[in-house]
Amino acid sequence: MNILPNHHKTTAPQLNGRIKTANAQDAALLKENIMAYTSAMDQLDMSRLNYVLNTKNSFADENFTAKDVKIALAKDSLEPHDFMALLSSAAAPYLEAMAQKAKELTRARFGNNIQLFTPLYIANYCSNGCRYCGFNSKQTIKRAQLSADEIQRELESIAKTGLQEILFLTGESEARSSIEYIAEALELAKPYFANIGIEIYPANQADYEILHKVGADFITVFQESYDLEAYEYYHPYGNKRSFPYRFYAQERALNSGFRGAGFAALLGLSNFRYDALATGLHVWSVQQAFPAAELSFSVPRLRPVNGELGHFNHLVSDRDLVQIMCAYRLFVPQAQITVSSRESREFRNAVMNICATKVSAGVQVDVGGHSAGNKHRSSDQFDINDTRSVAEMHDDIKQLGLQVVYHDHIRV
Repeated sequence: MNILPNHHKTTAPQLNGRIKTANAQDAALLKENIMAYTSAMDQLDMSRLNYVLNTKNSFADENFTAKDVKIALAKDSLEPHDFMALLSSAAAPYLEAMAQKAKELTRARFGNNIQLFTPLYIANYCSNGCRYCGFNSKQTIKRAQLSADEIQRELESIAKTGLQEILFLTGESEARSSIEYIAEALELAKPYFANIGIEIYPANQADYEILHKVGADFITVFQESYDLEAYEYYHPYGNKRSFPYRFYAQERALNSGFRGAGFAALLGLSNFRYDALATGLHVWSVQQAFPAAELSFSVPRLRPVNGELGHFNHLVSDRDLVQIMCAYRLFVPQAQITVSSRESREFRNAVMNICATKVSAGVQVDVGGHSAGNKHRSSDQFDINDTRSVAEMHDDIKQLGLQVVYHDHIRV
């Protein structure tokens, strides 16, 4: 089904080579308008973004009733209106029914499989000013960037745990963590890991082509929030201030040959129902454009940094988060759902028995944290909640009656 009006005329993409840090003129442009692009940013047709935001803005929680929820639960394939119903307040009393159906769909699509991975932070320099992040460029923290030898030590340490999937992370600084630097790290990882993902600053298609050529096959980008007012407030400067450039990062990577892409809002920055709705619509619409792509939801909630969470008005409860995850599963049944170590051992065990299909293990959120020689080289990005090692996670998954999967893809 085509989600866009048939009469809509799409515009050709404007590709601008390699991404660069915003100069003073570009920074002034972004300060004035978060919907702008810098002169170095690729620009794609805005139809999908407009669809997602317009549909999100049409959502009125108070208009949904128990009848709408029951209709949605009775369907085998959901439309956006049904997805709205499952995210609405009216669906809260039906959480058990949603969870049961989500579990049935998960087992039908994924069997009992739970995929394991771990993140590897190789740098934490950042050019952005995100008000909620421990890597914010104005934070007075220990900064670090691993050398090739240090990355090698990290890779060897992680590989010894048996993991076959790794996710490379950097702070969002094009100047300090160049595409060439990231590409070198990916080259080092290829002998050790079957699946290699990246979670870096959004880049141009030409940049993603370089990274894909040296081994990256999956990209994760958090939009953070689809609420434009919240997005503008929480991102006061840096390339991240361009809302549309970030929105289209996954598509630029998929156009470059990436196998799959992950999406998320950082739940708690704004009203979670609207952010979850927009995330679901984003994934659903991209899946239609890229039917062979492996797409994934992440469901991060705000976590404390150095023990402090700060003041946020939209914190998400456990029940709210389960409702979001079940709605994601019912709306896009083929999508992976990843739950990170931001969540507790008890919560992750529970949702692996419902709809989660991928979890992290042996997590370190500081640069150089996996090997003894590199330990404590930098500050943590946030405080993790589930500290289980790979072996502990493996054993717990087996005790839940589920199957541990270390990789599900062979790189060719």
